[in-house]
Amino acid sequence: MTRAVSRPPSTAFPSRLLQAGRIGWERLVRILQPHIASLVALAAGAAYPLGFAPYDIWPLTVAALAALYWSLRQAGARPFLQGWLFGVGKYGVGVYWIYVSIEVHGNASPGLAATLVGLFVAGMALFHGGAAWLFARLRGGGAVEALVFAAVWTLTEWVLTWFLTGFPWLFAGYAMLGTPLAALAPVGGVLLLSFAAALTGAGLVRWRIWQVPAFAAVLWLGGVALSQVAWTTAGDPKSVSLVQGVVAQETKWRPASQQPIRERYAALSESAWGSDLVLWPEAAITTPLHLAKPFLDDMAQRASGSLVLGLMVVERGTLGWAWYNGAVAVGDGDGRYIKRRLVPFGEYMPFAEALRGLIDFFNLPMSRLASGAPEQPMLRTGDLYLAMSICYEIAFPELVRDAAAEADVVATISNDTWFGASIGPPQHLQIARMRALENGRFVLRATNDGITAIIDAQGDTVRSLPRFERGALHGEFRPMRGVTPFGRWGSAPLVAVLVAFLTAFAVARPRLAAKSPSSWA
Repeated sequence: MTRAVSRPPSTAFPSRLLQAGRIGWERLVRILQPHIASLVALAAGAAYPLGFAPYDIWPLTVAALAALYWSLRQAGARPFLQGWLFGVGKYGVGVYWIYVSIEVHGNASPGLAATLVGLFVAGMALFHGGAAWLFARLRGGGAVEALVFAAVWTLTEWVLTWFLTGFPWLFAGYAMLGTPLAALAPVGGVLLLSFAAALTGAGLVRWRIWQVPAFAAVLWLGGVALSQVAWTTAGDPKSVSLVQGVVAQETKWRPASQQPIRERYAALSESAWGSDLVLWPEAAITTPLHLAKPFLDDMAQRASGSLVLGLMVVERGTLGWAWYNGAVAVGDGDGRYIKRRLVPFGEYMPFAEALRGLIDFFNLPMSRLASGAPEQPMLRTGDLYLAMSICYEIAFPELVRDAAAEADVVATISNDTWFGASIGPPQHLQIARMRALENGRFVLRATNDGITAIIDAQGDTVRSLPRFERGALHGEFRPMRGVTPFGRWGSAPLVAVLVAFLTAFAVARPRLAAKSPSSWA
């Protein structure tokens, strides 16, 4: 009988499999190689918003800026495309909440809502495409290149505070609120924090050139040193109650809702009338001012202090009747404020003839508003003066600064119901915190359904009401005296320095490149 001879298992099949896998991977790498920098830019843009509220993973924002800088330095880089892709990721993830406004409250189909949001995201991304193109044209060598990147990034954010009325959202500096850099806000505002964040990101890429991380370290150490400086001084505490009505947007503007809404806010304020200041949110009541006077007189008699609330103001002008988004003070206070910076497509309608009737969102009562005068007197509440910002206005640093320097406290009223349970309201609160820190003032924030909060002069949330919880938030604030450097000069010094730096560098660049070509890569 012959014994079967055992043979070692064949290695041919695993070897062929490994070889095929290696060939496939190499082929994939060759295909993707020209696009890696662009894919990195897109991924970096998508990660960038995770440094903001409600996630607050600020290192991701710095890392995203580093990845954008890296991608723009690669051989064969296509700067405009890579910058645009970064912007698509940034706005696609960071402001997706606009979809809620259009699809839920505008009664648009999901496809139409997605299309409109997509067009908005693609349009906003053009700013980053243009900035990346400019950086590529100006690129220098060594440490100066990182400074150019940070300067271009910061000036792009500055442009977004005014160009085409502006959209000052997701500025890198807001993500730095939880870092030592936050102490720079009273000196140079959110844009100085953005500059520091962009320079830090560039420093992560160019760490071998010691000057780049050294420049960034100076800003971080400066923040540590300034954290102990008190730019403003506090007066005696005042009591405040902020009322959150949680009125459904679907029924709010129906004529039949006017009386129930007034009754709701009056009932919620029963525990608040003893406060020095009672604050109701934007368009708290939907009855226009000229028809609401009897109700306001009744509320003024109940309040021992002041009541400040948002409502519509209707007046006849030379061109007919005009509607305004306003706020008034009654009781132990007086004054009227009209919103100056309106929300495009929300409160006024560019291309109105083409868009009216497209979806319900473009036909709401608040989409036909007129803006208020640039200069307006502040509201008086007792013996204090209040700087008012309505909703979107709190996102404009210079707009808030103009009034805050002379005010005792800043108030912002909003109706973030438009954005549902999305990340929009936490981002909005984060922006309000930055305004408090920049100006060394308490910020009192009353909203329809959250996030209602008391923010101190250091930008910290002292007390808040949970979202979608009806009630009154009771607490204290302190009137503040004095002016921060930002409150005195705003962003102008920083912008002037950055513009001068880029201009001087652009003029000197050919001579520097010719003198030292080896260090220009």
